[in-house]
Amino acid sequence: MWNRTLISKEISGCGISGIIHKKGKLISGEVIIKSICCQEERGNGLGAGFAAYGIYPGMENFYTLHVMAENSYALELVEELLAHQTFLNYQEPIPTRKVKTIKNPPLFKRYFVRPKFEGELTEICDELAEDNYIVKLVMEINTKIEGAYVISSGKNMGVFKGVGFPDEIAEFFRIEEYKAFIWTGHNRFPTNTPGWWGGAHPFTILDWSIVHNGEISSYGTNKRYLELFGYKCTLLTDTEVVAYILDLLIRRHGLPLKVACLALAPPFWMEIDEMSEERELLTAIRIIYGSAMLNGPFAILFAYNGGLVGLNDRVKLRPLVAAEKGDLVYMASEEAAIRAICPDPDKVWAPKAGEPVIVELEPNTIPNQRSYLKGRPREEDENELRVKCAYTPLFASK
Repeated sequence: MWNRTLISKEISGCGISGIIHKKGKLISGEVIIKSICCQEERGNGLGAGFAAYGIYPGMENFYTLHVMAENSYALELVEELLAHQTFLNYQEPIPTRKVKTIKNPPLFKRYFVRPKFEGELTEICDELAEDNYIVKLVMEINTKIEGAYVISSGKNMGVFKGVGFPDEIAEFFRIEEYKAFIWTGHNRFPTNTPGWWGGAHPFTILDWSIVHNGEISSYGTNKRYLELFGYKCTLLTDTEVVAYILDLLIRRHGLPLKVACLALAPPFWMEIDEMSEERELLTAIRIIYGSAMLNGPFAILFAYNGGLVGLNDRVKLRPLVAAEKGDLVYMASEEAAIRAICPDPDKVWAPKAGEPVIVELEPNTIPNQRSYLKGRPREEDENELRVKCAYTPLFASK
């Protein structure tokens, strides 16, 4: 292992890695650890983390809240809120082990919950209403309970992150003991934002999780736009806005994945002006979702209960490589991180700038599986209620 005391800034750090098995076969955490640790020079020990899907068999119908707290009093306040606003099925400390290099870590606990509704919005669009309820709950905890943060809130998935190198965070959270059909990993090299436990990647909301290499220079614009829809950015890191934008555009507004990716990384105006077939669509996307566009260099991997997506900025200022081997698809900052766990892939390629790599599980592979390739249906007789579901719960007062 190279000398961690002699770290020099890697101009294109951080490091990202992701794996998905299209048939839902579970993959050991040891695999993602090996892949992300291959990119150690892309971090400086100020942040690392993992997202895992399929790790809570038998609990697939419950939202799993992973909570990070600075002290036991903050946890007590979280539990008091959950007692009033959710049906709590089970709770436990997240298993950890002592790591010599990790000093004074926060407390970590997980809660398996269902929303406790008061009122309507439970007939035609139950899933949308429940999701919005949980989003509102997460925002309330993160903004109103000092020292407590929900770091993941999806079904049958969880995020494990903190301050340290990837191998240290993996050892701390015992990542090798988990098995998942989708993994993402991150090795952080903070630039303009602080290195702290809540600021490590992945960032999440519901079952969306994102890891990011680069810088979101449009953070201020994105943040103000999201606040119009009830999202609150509290984790002091630019990447947080991307998780919320994905939730807003794809889940709440019903945009197909490819269209949402066009909103995040649209073609330049001069390119749109030269188009014929897609000119009208792309013009509308840039006008309507201009405040959701991501400026700055980025390579991102985002996952959900059904798929994994890789996306570069429109100039490809950060590296991204993809590969396939049978039913497995890999994405990473470096080809070496893929070959470390798949020495002989069937195919390796570098995705083009602004063109997403979208991989979904085969249909009916897992419980509560989601597909966003076609977006959400918008039947005319349900449109009014769907709009109500998409907006009301995040703003409704108790």
